[in-house]
Amino acid sequence: MSPLMSPPPSSPPPEPPEAPSVYCTPSPQSKATTPSPTTHSFLSRQHSYIKPSPLTKHVLSRLQSSNSTISNVLTPEFPHEHDTTKSRVRLLLRKHRRTNPAVWCVAIICLIFCLLVIFFGIATLIIFLVVKPKTPILDTSHATLNVIYFDTPGHFNGDFTFIANFSNPNKKLDVKFEHAVMQLYFKDDVIATQSIQPFSQRSKETGVVVIHFISSLVTLPPSYAKELQTQVLSNKVLYSVRGTFKVRASWGAVHFSYWLHGWCELQMSSPPSGSLMARTCKTKR
Repeated sequence: MSPLMSPPPSSPPPEPPEAPSVYCTPSPQSKATTPSPTTHSFLSRQHSYIKPSPLTKHVLSRLQSSNSTISNVLTPEFPHEHDTTKSRVRLLLRKHRRTNPAVWCVAIICLIFCLLVIFFGIATLIIFLVVKPKTPILDTSHATLNVIYFDTPGHFNGDFTFIANFSNPNKKLDVKFEHAVMQLYFKDDVIATQSIQPFSQRSKETGVVVIHFISSLVTLPPSYAKELQTQVLSNKVLYSVRGTFKVRASWGAVHFSYWLHGWCELQMSSPPSGSLMARTCKTKR
């Protein structure tokens, strides 16, 4: 028998090939840096056979839905609305022109006018709060009915004297009656008219104006003429005096004008010595 032979010494295992460099610089120990076409096709087939997980499917579906929503927003359903939006954007981005100087002048004039209106409004409010203007008062204490007669039925003649008392109740305002017209009424018919010369009154001043009404051949409706004759026989004649005045109130350099209306309802005794028996007078602006 042959003696047992010891096994030959084992050779060391081969060293694994070194990984390729990050900087794509082939090392001297690597045999190939670019995969062969067969390897590339094998890898692509292997990737194609990989099935996505359920989580990946869910994420992909959400991404697709969001992409479709964004595309719907960016692309409107109606093309003309999209065009209108584009035109508005172009108008906004268009370069602004310089404003015409005439437009600036008109704007400045309007601004000055508005400021003046505000100023005068505030000044008027302050004056009214400080001065507290009051309306002049029309009244009477004496009147005389001298004549009433009829030439023919319906034609009236008369003579009537009315003493008007005008008083200015304001403490700081002076008034001037620039225009004054007084009218004598029977019922609602004018039977005489008399104008008054302009006059002025200082604050807290009272004045008396004598007004002489003469009626000559005034035509009255038959019912009014008959009623006036009845009142003369009953010693109770009802007259009405109405006045229209344009008053100018002044406080130093500040003044303003307004129209004033006054009327007095009178009850007179019969002529020729007809006197005032009762009265009611009112004045308003």
